[in-house]
Amino acid sequence: MRALVIDDSRAMRRIVSGILKDLGLEPYEAEHGQAALALLEDGLDPALACVDWNMPVMDGLTFVTSVRARPQWRSMTLMMVTTESEQSQIVRALAAGAHEYLIKPFTPDAMRAKLEILGLVRTETHA
Repeated sequence: MRALVIDDSRAMRRIVSGILKDLGLEPYEAEHGQAALALLEDGLDPALACVDWNMPVMDGLTFVTSVRARPQWRSMTLMMVTTESEQSQIVRALAAGAHEYLIKPFTPDAMRAKLEILGLVRTETHA
């Protein structure tokens, strides 16, 4: 399953991509929303996009709104992965079409838990 990691921080893209890879997903990266839209328009069809909010060129909220406006991308799961922690920001992102919201800094387990909620990774069973 493909995942798109959209963040202007190369280090953060590597961290998120590494976690996704460990969970069995195939990550692709974009440094801002416009670059991510270009990948989608070129045919990349990810099941998940992990989207930072604050980026140059095109921010994460604009990306979410743009994806939700296109019928062919409506099935994509969108998760904000951002430092924006105000309740009003979370509400805005979810209202725009994001499915989940993960606040930085986060642990790999926190990301796994969100992806389990979304049904994108299997729930870990403990013996």
